[in-house]
Amino acid sequence: MYIQDILAKCDHTLLNVTSTWEEIKAICDDGIKYKTASVCIPPAFVKRAKDYAGDALKVCTVIGFPNGYNTTEVKLCETRDALAGGADEIDMVINIGELKAGNTDYVLNEIRALKEACGEHILKVIVETCLLTEEEKVTVCRLVTEAGADYIKTSTGFSTGGATFEDVALFAANVGPNVKIKASGGISSLEDAEKFIELGASRLGTSRIVKIVKAQEK
Repeated sequence: MYIQDILAKCDHTLLNVTSTWEEIKAICDDGIKYKTASVCIPPAFVKRAKDYAGDALKVCTVIGFPNGYNTTEVKLCETRDALAGGADEIDMVINIGELKAGNTDYVLNEIRALKEACGEHILKVIVETCLLTEEEKVTVCRLVTEAGADYIKTSTGFSTGGATFEDVALFAANVGPNVKIKASGGISSLEDAEKFIELGASRLGTSRIVKIVKAQEK
């Protein structure tokens, strides 16, 4: 697989709590140069990033991040604010506790509400696979599909684990045909990136792939 094919599937990510505008601007520059799918950045930087990059780069941000236990109304407020600031794509975290309690209607309705708020904008649903049982992973595949979201996403990168080949394969076997897959968290090599794509991932959430490509150019 050509490196550019991998880069075109990367959400080039910087979500550290210490992130500065100069660092965000730098990853925007990299996103434009290397033609990544988007940059995924904290909500506070969305407007500045969109004003800076314009139509040259899609801007993605995170909602209810990283724990997912905000109320639905708070997540909706975050989503509307991000879209008003120019966000092109939204990555939301589900309420993991409600899923584990078996309150599937809550999870389903929350995803539906955020998708309605997003309209034509892409909504990716972070389910934090490292905290779920196999049964819960299958259940959440169904919920994301029924809710009409665009993507299911493995991880925040801020919990106990990130994307695994097994989880991406499980997603591919259980989501509906209209739901794509984003593998995120701990993707550290071009070989792993290619494997995730082969297993069914259409997006990769990663801070490392662009760094690897830049290092190879030296």
